[in-house]
Amino acid sequence: MHAYLWVKTLHVIFVIAWMAAVFYLPRILVNLAETQGQADVQSRLALMGRRLYSFGHIMFGLAFVLGLLLWLGYRLWPTFPTMVVAGSGWMHAKLALVALILIHYVVGGRWLKGQAKGKTLPSSKALRWFNEVPLLLLLGVVYLVVAKPF
Repeated sequence: MHAYLWVKTLHVIFVIAWMAAVFYLPRILVNLAETQGQADVQSRLALMGRRLYSFGHIMFGLAFVLGLLLWLGYRLWPTFPTMVVAGSGWMHAKLALVALILIHYVVGGRWLKGQAKGKTLPSSKALRWFNEVPLLLLLGVVYLVVAKPF
């Protein structure tokens, strides 16, 4: 049980770190869209965006591996608790929402990489709306994890 609690703690920490990147990357994109013609500001924001995007991928990878261990660890260690029980449809719904957050993050990263190649970003207003999407998805994830409604 002690190992389970450490794995769960680290999973939550890495999820929090990844979500910080998920929330901040669109803000960098908004600033990039609003600072056209300011080369020094653009290069600083692009550097910040690239580093943040890489950091987010590392945090997601660690959270993913630890999440798999939480979900399927009982197959490696018979005494390891599991969340896989009959009626755990909430887990599949949660994973679907996490996949949508990951897709959102990758789209933001592609916009960042495209901007570095000279492609135009969506408008700052559209990017501001894009920034709100992960909050709604995270709300669903947290509700499913806490309530386990089905």
